Amino acid sequence: MTSASSAVQPSRAALLGSLIVIAWCGEQPDGSGDVPFLMAYPLGDGVQGPEGAEVAARALLEEIGMPAGSVVDQSHGGSFPLTLIVQAGRAVLTLPTMTAQCPAPPEWLAAAEKCGTVQFMFATRSWPEALPGVAVSDEQLRAFAGDEATITTAGHCLLPIRRLRG
Repeated sequence: MTSASSAVQPSRAALLGSLIVIAWCGEQPDGSGDVPFLMAYPLGDGVQGPEGAEVAARALLEEIGMPAGSVVDQSHGGSFPLTLIVQAGRAVLTLPTMTAQCPAPPEWLAAAEKCGTVQFMFATRSWPEALPGVAVSDEQLRAFAGDEATITTAGHCLLPIRRLRG
């Protein structure tokens, strides 16, 4: 007797797990003011752990035209399936089939308003220690976001800010 089996593949969301967004400011190289940064990263809590989350993140980046290791300039508009809305003190990031948001610190909001764009990085590496609602120290942020392995495996873009009109 034989039985039929089907290989049901987990969805990208199930593989990616929790997608977290964090906002912070850095200083312009010339000292002329703050640069707003925004980073999305998986916690690595998907159905296949950190490895599955990385595979899902890389596939998503390919799909949106921001492959891992790339730098894309979206500051002049055009067709790009990723949007950032800043409203009521929050940064709301919309990607195909998912939305993630985070509270933005006042200095980030001021820098984002001044620049009209943010330096966005979508990390393919998981960061399970950086849980939602738990403060991340500057040292922890620098250690993860500034790590060469995080930088070279992430997709990067200069992302314009959109605002809701009320």
